[in-house]
Amino acid sequence: MEHLVGVDWAGAFLPDTPLLEIVLRGTCVYLALFVLLRLVLKRESGGMGVTDLLVVVLIADAAQNAMAGDYTSVPDGLLLVATIIFWSYALNWLGHRFPRIERFIHPPPLPLIENGRMLHAKMREELITEDELKSQLRLQGVQDPGQVKGAYMEGDGRISVITHEQTGKGAPDRQL
Repeated sequence: MEHLVGVDWAGAFLPDTPLLEIVLRGTCVYLALFVLLRLVLKRESGGMGVTDLLVVVLIADAAQNAMAGDYTSVPDGLLLVATIIFWSYALNWLGHRFPRIERFIHPPPLPLIENGRMLHAKMREELITEDELKSQLRLQGVQDPGQVKGAYMEGDGRISVITHEQTGKGAPDRQL
């Protein structure tokens, strides 16, 4: 019966790791993952920004550890979650205030097609093959790259396409 009602209140609510260590570990992991995801996996993030992806994944892990009681107390988990949210907010705030940081956090579009011509050097930068790019065009109703005035890999990994007929009608860009 003791295992049903016996709660280790001290273990649940007293931090068992120094608070500064939790903040430093959370900061290092968040920033390292941010840089890796930003530099390596740009096209994999799809419609979700890198900071959003990091927040979801890291908060889920931090909260799970605090809830399951594996090796950390509730305050340890909450402090780690707060650290993750802080860095997500701080990077977005810094990007809003400083254009150079904004370009790193939310990079400008990378041209992949200009006036119907595929830009193979730019495609190599993002490891996009002709077949992948043509597939993305078909998903947007474009059969031939010659119909495309411009196609761009956006900062969040999506590919936007502007056809020659859209520019003639003033239609908005369609995004994947």
